[in-house]
Amino acid sequence: MLELMNAGIELMLVGMGLVFLFLVMLIVLINWMALFIQRFAPEPPAEQAVSAGPGQTDAGVVAAISAAIRRYRTTHKS
Repeated sequence: MLELMNAGIELMLVGMGLVFLFLVMLIVLINWMALFIQRFAPEPPAEQAVSAGPGQTDAGVVAAISAAIRRYRTTHKS
């Protein structure tokens, strides 16, 4: 019985050790790939996003939201 417990514990430690080593290698490789890509990948073209400021709203967006609310309220009356 004691030999079986020792074999089980040994197998558990070997398995956990292998999983730990694999995860450490995976983290190292992911970090290495991230550094490699940042170093050699071309910079994406800069885009100027046109967005409404906090005080500005797009009339089309307001109309679409209003229409959606109106349709929801007419179809889901209590």
